[in-house]
Amino acid sequence: MSVRRELRRAGRIAGFGALTSAMLPAFLAHERLVPSKGQPRVREQWVGAWCSVMLRLFGVTPILKGPILPRGVGHLVVANHRSTADIPLLLRAFGGSVVSRSDLARWPLVGVAARAVGTVFVDRSNVLSGARTVRAIATRLAVGETIIVFPEGTTFPDDEVRPFRDGAFVATLRSGADILPVGLAYEKGSEAAFVGESFPAHLARMAAAAPSKVAVCVGEPIAAASSPRAAQLREQAHAEVQRLVNEARELVDASV
Repeated sequence: MSVRRELRRAGRIAGFGALTSAMLPAFLAHERLVPSKGQPRVREQWVGAWCSVMLRLFGVTPILKGPILPRGVGHLVVANHRSTADIPLLLRAFGGSVVSRSDLARWPLVGVAARAVGTVFVDRSNVLSGARTVRAIATRLAVGETIIVFPEGTTFPDDEVRPFRDGAFVATLRSGADILPVGLAYEKGSEAAFVGESFPAHLARMAAAAPSKVAVCVGEPIAAASSPRAAQLREQAHAEVQRLVNEARELVDASV
């Protein structure tokens, strides 16, 4: 590894640890000082600030295209999944909470922060965990919260959107919330991809990487009532996310 990459990696990892360690207790203290009805707004402010800092720190520059809906209107945000950076990208754009794999709760520092801001954890190998997650998503959507989900179930390295899992779409039908499809594409050669490695290894590699751009293309909301069955809703959302990924690929390629 070159000296430049090594210095970049050391600086970013140190910055990640220092900023997260400082912002998390400050957020928790602020949250305790306000009434319960004001706590979601406080959380949105702190999470948005953390996401913005992390994206700048790791050199990830988003290019947004499409409607960004007003905060306070609950939606199920559905996107393809390519990197850990997807999470701060979408949280900064839409707010709300993320559905994440259960092992995230054990990741160094990030797991503590994820639990503190209301992340919904799911063990996809456990049927009971999946059922609890569907209920949790439906409950939050029903009261107007935004939930961000990556229904491919894990990360992949290319632009092909893999088959979606049913759970989030079952929850959406129960709640009556709309689905907001999003397509993500990172510039070619980006080292942001998170595939087949531990989180510490991924963090170290991404921390050493050169800055990169990512296109975030947002589609029009899909009404849950447009499909009477979760499987139909799932396929409709999948096709729209794939279309948006293709659009995002053209957009990011044209920007570099």
